Amino acid sequence: MEKEKQLLIKCRSLIEDDLNWGDSSTWSNDDFEQLSEKIFEKTRVQLSISTLKRIWGKVRYENFPTTATLNALTGFLGYDSWRAFKQKNSINEPANAVENTTNLITEAGRQIHPGKAKPKFGKINAAFIFIGLPLIAAVIFYMSFKKRSANIDLSKVKFEAVKISDSLPNSVVFNYDASVFKSDSVYIQQSWDPTRKERIDGNGRQYTSIYYNPGYFMAKLIVDNEIKKECVVSIKTNGWKGIIEQKPVPIYLSAHEIRGKGFMGISDSLFHAKIGLPVFNDTWVKFANVQEFEGIDAGNFALETTFRNASAVEASVCRKVNVVLLGAGMAIVIPFSDKGCISDLNLLNAGNYISGKDHDMSAFGCDFSQFQNLKCSVENHHLKIYLNNKLIVDTPQKQTLGKIEGIRFEFEGAGQVKYVKLSTPTAGIYEDRF
Repeated sequence: MEKEKQLLIKCRSLIEDDLNWGDSSTWSNDDFEQLSEKIFEKTRVQLSISTLKRIWGKVRYENFPTTATLNALTGFLGYDSWRAFKQKNSINEPANAVENTTNLITEAGRQIHPGKAKPKFGKINAAFIFIGLPLIAAVIFYMSFKKRSANIDLSKVKFEAVKISDSLPNSVVFNYDASVFKSDSVYIQQSWDPTRKERIDGNGRQYTSIYYNPGYFMAKLIVDNEIKKECVVSIKTNGWKGIIEQKPVPIYLSAHEIRGKGFMGISDSLFHAKIGLPVFNDTWVKFANVQEFEGIDAGNFALETTFRNASAVEASVCRKVNVVLLGAGMAIVIPFSDKGCISDLNLLNAGNYISGKDHDMSAFGCDFSQFQNLKCSVENHHLKIYLNNKLIVDTPQKQTLGKIEGIRFEFEGAGQVKYVKLSTPTAGIYEDRF
């Protein structure tokens, strides 16, 4: 475990070097929030601010981070996994790193080695009174709290979500009962996004949240920085919904505005009129269809579509595109861009992340003067991606989507979609020709 801790420290140091934000001891809450967003942009895994603070020693926490957390941290650095990071980074422990306890005496938190003068009893006694006793009391309190929490039957803790409508935006009423924890640190987090986390009354019974975007969300009841319960919040659409992303409230597009002649999408001129800016770098429009796709098997399906980023290079330098299949807590995100920007692309395959920083993603570079034809299929736990009839990805899928909950197109700038077909052989088919 000591070697694992040293590797985590090295991973942390490499992240600090990459960010170049200065001494991490001076980082603010906003810095950790920004780091969370940067990790998500690269890995599509959202680490909470509290998790990052624990890793950086801002919050006391005894447990070692989970494998999923470690995978996300090393994924940010361009590694496939924590295991890959360990294999490529060695830690040599010094010979005296671990000493026999008979050769080491610990008094009031100080280490006294043989041959060194021991402090006088009076000083030790004073240190014990002012440091040792409060520390022991804190440990006893913590252990008693953990024991009490461990005896709580979480199946009897109430946490459920009730949607108010079937439209967007959608308010959700959370019915909960966290009184058994006897804590004043109780939160509801809407989804993976740590910014959508609200403190609630530990003795309360209801709390409402607004969901502005459609999707499949796993809301969390968090007590004392630990997830105690989760519940599904599925916000559906009635057909295709166009949304321009902006904070805190997005811009909704009407059904008429997103329908062109033979395509679904918007033009540069409409985008400009909506946001008031002529340049769309890092400004995204999304077209989402979230519903139950009857007969579609998440373990055996094909998605076929024709699309392009319709912005001029002067309006959107990289003209990025993401084609997203939403699952029950998982997703497939297939990225594209102009050929010169492939370094920033990140492919997500239901939990498995491939970064353009340490993988050649040139096959995902597109000439958007032409529409692009994409086919994505999953069969026998294998993902295949074809672009313009050329196989560009053939890789195992370690985790399935569980159930396909939605299709989403994301464009940096204006975009157009001509055709969408989702099918499972001899079972079900969904098709849209615009």
